[in-house]
Amino acid sequence: MDPMTLGVAGVAALAILLIAVGVASSGSSGISDRLERYASGNAEGAAAATGSGPISDLIAQSQALANLNKVVEGRDFGANLARDIARADLKLKPSEFLMIWGASIVGVPLLMLVFSIFSPSLSSPVFLLFGVLLGFWLPRFWLGRRKGGRLNAFNKSLPDTITLIANALRAGSSFLQAIELVVRESRPPISTEFGRVIREVNLGLPFDQALENMVRRVRSDDLELMATAISIQHQVGGNLAEILDSIAYTIRERVRIKGEIRTLTAQQRLSGYVVGFLPMALAGFLFIAAPNFMEPMFANPPAVLGLPAGVVILMFGGFMMFIGFMLIRKIVDIEV
Repeated sequence: MDPMTLGVAGVAALAILLIAVGVASSGSSGISDRLERYASGNAEGAAAATGSGPISDLIAQSQALANLNKVVEGRDFGANLARDIARADLKLKPSEFLMIWGASIVGVPLLMLVFSIFSPSLSSPVFLLFGVLLGFWLPRFWLGRRKGGRLNAFNKSLPDTITLIANALRAGSSFLQAIELVVRESRPPISTEFGRVIREVNLGLPFDQALENMVRRVRSDDLELMATAISIQHQVGGNLAEILDSIAYTIRERVRIKGEIRTLTAQQRLSGYVVGFLPMALAGFLFIAAPNFMEPMFANPPAVLGLPAGVVILMFGGFMMFIGFMLIRKIVDIEV
């Protein structure tokens, strides 16, 4: 590939990366956005929203971006994406995440073109298609990892949090005072989510609604169990401290059993990853290290749908490996 093409690809990839970073760090000066920052605990961001830099102001005041965000959030896909972003605790709008997503889809194959100067095989259509798929997958994978990690951290800390609330209630504190104690004594994400409940109540939202909002953001079965018990106790009365102690014990036992099951199925889960990814990694290594060895797979006359026989074989093998990977995951995914 000639140096001019590589230079254009490198500049384009850098520009897309800078746009993605700019969108991710952009602010918004609307009143509703500042209230949202206050409710979510980002008071510094709410105070600084009126004095951001010129580039951030330009992005924040862009009417096109505002209209895009309205269109995205008005769709079911946008609403689901907004919930996932909130559960991952990302300070992004759905439209901003979609821009980063698009930048990843375009930027990854462009970076592969840049690195093709070291390995010309990276500029082949097959690898460029793989780059597009990788760019499509990476943002969703990152979002899912953030969301899953935050949920796991929340669930691990929840039993101790419930016990702390129960002890505070026995000491004579009100429920809101007990939650304020949790905010002071706990670490994120527990302190972040319960702190948002306090701020929403201070802004005039009913306590039951603020608690329901937290359940909707976190989507934890254990938290939903606690919220349901609290709502029922507020309606019919009873000893809330004892109820919370029972819930904390149940959650601890569930966490313990899940840990034992995860330990017993570790080998099977690793086998699933090996079955799914080792053949693809080996094929990619051979394609880069020994392109002449893999060339006959793509140079044969078209066999099916205009594709070489080797491509059809690889696609079928990849599909079967994906099926095997999903079956193994389904077998070892034991609900508790």
